[in-house]
Amino acid sequence: MTEVRPTAAAPTSLWEREEEVTAVERAVDSLCADRASLGSVLVIRGEAGFGKTALLAETRRIAEARGCTVWSARGGETLRSVPFNVVRQLLQPALLSLMPEEAREYLGDWYDIAGPALGIADLGERQADPQGVCDGLVAAVRRLARRDWPLVLLVDDAHWADQETLRWLAAFAERLDDLSVLVVVARRPGEASGERARLLEAVASTAGHPLTNLSALSPEATAGLTRATLGEHADGPFCREVWAVTDGNPYETVELLAKVQDSEMEPSEGSACELRELNRSARGGGLVARLEELGVDATKFAWAAAILGKDITVSLVAKLSTLKSEEAARCAVLLRDARILTERNPTNHRAEDGELEFVHPLIASAVYNSIPDALRRAWHGVAAQVVTDSGLGAAAASRHLLQVHPDDDEELVEQLREAAREHLLVGAPDAARRCLERALLEPPVPEVHARVLFELGCATLLTAPATTIGHLRTALAMPGLEGTERVDAVFRLSQALLHNNQLEEAVRTVEAEADRHEGPARLRLQAVQYMWEGLYASEAGAAGRSERLAELARICTGRDNSERALLMLRGFDAMARGESAEEVVELCDRSLVNGRLAPGLGWTDTEWGLELPLMLASAYAYTDRLDRAEALYNEALRTYESAGWSGGHLALAHAYVGLGHRRRGRLREAETSLRESLRIAERVGRGLPLHWSATCNLVDTLLARGHVQEAWSIAEQYGFAPPYPSTIVLPDPRSVRGRLLLAVGRTKDGVNELDAAEKAAAVRGHHNPVLVPWAVDLARALAGEDPVRAAQLATDVRRHAERLGTDTAIGEALRCAAALETGQRAVRLAEQAVALLESSPCQYEHAAARVEYGILTRSVAELNRGLALAEFCGADGLAARARGVLETG
Repeated sequence: MTEVRPTAAAPTSLWEREEEVTAVERAVDSLCADRASLGSVLVIRGEAGFGKTALLAETRRIAEARGCTVWSARGGETLRSVPFNVVRQLLQPALLSLMPEEAREYLGDWYDIAGPALGIADLGERQADPQGVCDGLVAAVRRLARRDWPLVLLVDDAHWADQETLRWLAAFAERLDDLSVLVVVARRPGEASGERARLLEAVASTAGHPLTNLSALSPEATAGLTRATLGEHADGPFCREVWAVTDGNPYETVELLAKVQDSEMEPSEGSACELRELNRSARGGGLVARLEELGVDATKFAWAAAILGKDITVSLVAKLSTLKSEEAARCAVLLRDARILTERNPTNHRAEDGELEFVHPLIASAVYNSIPDALRRAWHGVAAQVVTDSGLGAAAASRHLLQVHPDDDEELVEQLREAAREHLLVGAPDAARRCLERALLEPPVPEVHARVLFELGCATLLTAPATTIGHLRTALAMPGLEGTERVDAVFRLSQALLHNNQLEEAVRTVEAEADRHEGPARLRLQAVQYMWEGLYASEAGAAGRSERLAELARICTGRDNSERALLMLRGFDAMARGESAEEVVELCDRSLVNGRLAPGLGWTDTEWGLELPLMLASAYAYTDRLDRAEALYNEALRTYESAGWSGGHLALAHAYVGLGHRRRGRLREAETSLRESLRIAERVGRGLPLHWSATCNLVDTLLARGHVQEAWSIAEQYGFAPPYPSTIVLPDPRSVRGRLLLAVGRTKDGVNELDAAEKAAAVRGHHNPVLVPWAVDLARALAGEDPVRAAQLATDVRRHAERLGTDTAIGEALRCAAALETGQRAVRLAEQAVALLESSPCQYEHAAARVEYGILTRSVAELNRGLALAEFCGADGLAARARGVLETG
C-alpha cells in the first residue's frame, strides 16, 4: 500500500490526472492564502487501482512544497471493526510531538473525554457518551489545527474507515466554516453500506469543491505510459492490447508493465498475445499462484501479514506464522522483491524499524481471501493471543476474536465481554455490540448466557431500542439473572420500551415484575412504575394512581434511594396536580441528602436515569423555588459537559436551564440555552421528548419576548403541532401552541387548541395553572365572545392558584381577572397582582403586571417601572407596548 512519493515515478501514476491535480493546487493555494480562509473538503472517488492513493501522494507533495503541515491516514478492509482506528492514525504526528502534560493542556476539558479513544489517556470508570467523544475529537483537532496552520488532512480508503472515525469526520467537515483546514478524502464508490455509507455521503455533502470522479485511462494515455515505461519502440498494437487487458486501470497497467520489464518481453505486436496471461498472474488467482511459487514459508509470511492487517513487523509475523526469525526475514525480502510487500511509508505515522505494508489494497485483499477458511480463523485466534500477551488489552484483540470459529470457549466469551466493556468506556457501543453478539455465537455457558444478553441489551439501548427489547426479554426468561441484576434488567427493559414509544408496555412490565419481589427490590420497581406512569401524557386512572403514590410516600422517610425516588415522584405529582406548594417542597426536600442528590440518584447514575432529578427540579421550578430548581438544572449541565455527554442528556440539560431562565424572566439567556438545546436535539433526532422540550420552551420564550413571527417560524420548522408525544413535556405544549395561535391571529384555532388542553389536563388531574396555563389564555380569548365562560375560567384559575399558594400563580390569576374587568375593580385586581408578583421570582410576569397596571391607572411612574423591568427581561414586545403608551400620553 505504498504511497507514490514525489519522485520521478510520480507522473507514471498520474497520467490523465491534470484536472484533478489542478483542483488540488487551487484548494491548497486557497488554504495558504490567509489564516482566515475558509476550510474545505475535497472528495476523490474512483474504483480500485484508479490512482486515488497516488493523487493523495501528489497532494502531500504540493501541500508540503507550500509549507503546509500534512496529516494522513487510511482505512483497511480487515480493520473496519477497530473503533477510532483511522482518526488515531491521523492524529499520531501531532500527538507524538506533545508531552503528556502538553497534550492535556492543549485538549483541556476534552482530554479525559477524547483521550481514551485516541489511546493517550487511561480508560474512565463509566461508559462514555459516543456523541461526547465525537465532539471531543472535533474539538481536539480544531485546537491542534490552529497550532499547525496551514493544515491538510488526507484520508485514504475512507470506504474502509471505521464507523467511529466516519462519524467524527462528518461532524468535523460540517464545522470548517471558521477553521482553515483542507480535508481530502479518497474512497471507492459503492463499497460502504448502511450507517457508514450515510456518513460518507454526509462528508461528501460538505465538499465545497465538486466531487472528483477518477476515470480509467484512455487508450492514448495507456500508450503514452507504456512507451514512457518500456521505451518509444513499443508499437501501437502492443499498446492497444495493454489497454484492452487492463481496461485502462492505472494500477494494473503499471503492474503489467513492470511484469513486461521483468520478463524482458519485446513490446511489439508479436508478443501482445501474451499480455492477458501475464496480467492474470498479477491479480486474483494469478497473484496467489505467484505467491505459491515463492515457497511455502513466503506464503505463510504473506498470510500472517494479511491477518495482522496493520503494525506488520517481521518479528510479529514470525510469532504468528511460527517461522524462525532468520527465515521470516528472508521471506520479507522475497515478498518485497515480488512487489507484494513494501516498507511502510514513514511520512504518515511513526513506523517501527522494518515495518511493512502491502503494496496495494488489492493485493492485501487477494492474499487475505486466499487463506483457507479454517486456517484463517485459527490464525486470528493466535493473533488475538499475541496482541493480548503484548499488553494491548482485550479491545485491541477483539477484531481477531470476532473472526475465530465458535467452539464453546468460555475464556473467549470472557475476553469478548471484557472487550465490549472497554469499547463502551471509549464511546464505541457498536464495537461493543459486535463483541457481545459474537460471544452469543460461542455460545456462553447457561449460567453466563443471560448476563451476556443483558450486557448486549445495555450496549444497544440508545441505538437500537427495539433490538434491546428482544435481548432483555430473552435474558429475563433464562436462568442466571437474580436479585439486583434482574431488577436492573427489568429497569433497562422498561427504558428500552419507553425509547421505543411503548410506554404502556413499560409500565405493565415493571408492575408485573414488582409482584415477584419483596422489600427494597419491590419498592424500587414500584418507584419505576410510578415514574413511567408520571411521564405518560394520556394516562387513565390518574386520580387513583396519585392516591396510591401518596399513600406509599407517606411512610417514606428517605432512608434509601427507593424511598427517595418515591418522595421525588410524589412531589412532582403533587406539583402537577396543583396541591399545596409548601407540601410539595417538603416532600422534595426529604428526598435529598444534606440538600443534595443522594449517591446513585445523580445525573449520570444509570440505576435510575435522569428522569427523577429532572422531575425533582421541575417540582421546585413550578412552586416558586427557582433557586433550588436552577441549582439542579445547572448541576446537570455542568455534569454532562464535564463527563462529555453531548447527546440527548445535554440537550435536555440545556432545555431545562432555559426553562429556569424563562421562569426567572431572563428571556435572552433562556433563548440562548434553548436554541443550543434544539441544535443538539436536531442532531439526536426529531420526535423524541427532548426535541419537544426544546421546541416547546423556545416557542414559549419567543412569545414572552414578543417575537411572534419568529415563534411561528420555529413551530413550523420543527413540527411543533399535533400529534403530541405520549410523554409529559414542560410546560404543557397544547397550552403553548394555543397561545401561539392566538398571537398570530388564528383565534378560533387557538381556542380549539386550548379547549383540547383543558380536556387533556382534566384526564390527568393536572391543575397547576403555571404548569398548564391554558385557562388564563382561554379566558382572555373568550372575554368578548363568551364573557360568562371567561369569568368562570378566571374564577377556576384563581381557586387553583390559591390552592397551590405561590405568589406567581395567584398573581397571574389576578392579572387574568383584571383583564376581564373594567373600572376600579380592574385597577384593584391589577394592583393586587403587582403586589404579589413583586414578591415572585418570576420577573417577566412582574413586568407584565406593572405595564398593565400602569395602563389602567395612566401612571407614568408605573409604566416606566414596567418598561425598565421589561427591558431587563428582554421582553421586547412588552417594552414596545409600554413605550407606545408613554409616547401617546
